[in-house]
Amino acid sequence: MSARLFRRYAGIDYSGAGTPETGLTGLRVYLAEPGNEPVEIRPETDSTRHWSRRSLFNWLRLALGTDGPVLVGLDHGLSFPEEYFERHQLKRDWRSFVGDFMAHWPTSLPGVTVRQAREGSVGTGSRRTGDARWRRPCEKRARAKSVFHFDVPGSVAGSTHAGLGWIGKLLEQRGHPAHFWPFDGWNPPGGRSVVAEAYPSLCSGLYHRGDRTPDQHDAYSLARWFEEMDGRGKLGALFQPDLDPEERRRASWEGWILGVG
Repeated sequence: MSARLFRRYAGIDYSGAGTPETGLTGLRVYLAEPGNEPVEIRPETDSTRHWSRRSLFNWLRLALGTDGPVLVGLDHGLSFPEEYFERHQLKRDWRSFVGDFMAHWPTSLPGVTVRQAREGSVGTGSRRTGDARWRRPCEKRARAKSVFHFDVPGSVAGSTHAGLGWIGKLLEQRGHPAHFWPFDGWNPPGGRSVVAEAYPSLCSGLYHRGDRTPDQHDAYSLARWFEEMDGRGKLGALFQPDLDPEERRRASWEGWILGVG
């Protein structure tokens, strides 16, 4: 059996509700280690507290750089469709995109909600809007909703617009050790932690939900799926989806969902 690529596997079901400081019942984190079932991780040592986006950022900042490589699957978009880049005349470069987003959508600032940014009371998000009809190739393949499709069941728009600012803050960390897939390359270097966009619907049906809430089960399923795939020597194949040349070209700035294709 081939050696494992990671020592830990984190599944994160994200939430765009509230402010960056709000404890959210919909923000869940499960962590698996080789050969073990995932366990739910709570902020600090309080088993009753819920994560806020800020406390999750602080945990991720440390987890990505300690105790061996970890694979982190985040249930929100890490970039936007090609049409967005065209409309706003943006450079086809992911890091430039994230910086531009943060300049207009200050959803990682204290007390700011996604709704405030959408309505224009905070920031200049009205200058960086999209269309719910726009979907990236990975979303079309997975039959996932657009990152601009707000206010509908199963929407990831709020989570994406809330989470991208925190991705930017991770990128700002001096000497950050993480490989952001696929933007930093399709083949993560050995021994490096990896952050990737994930879609729980790809694997949540594989496991009995039991007494977990839907949010808990989504995070649990991602962590367990990653651990099992790595244990079977099949996780590496997920980093090399079968894409045509145009999909691969666009994915260098639009991103891709781990496990799709």
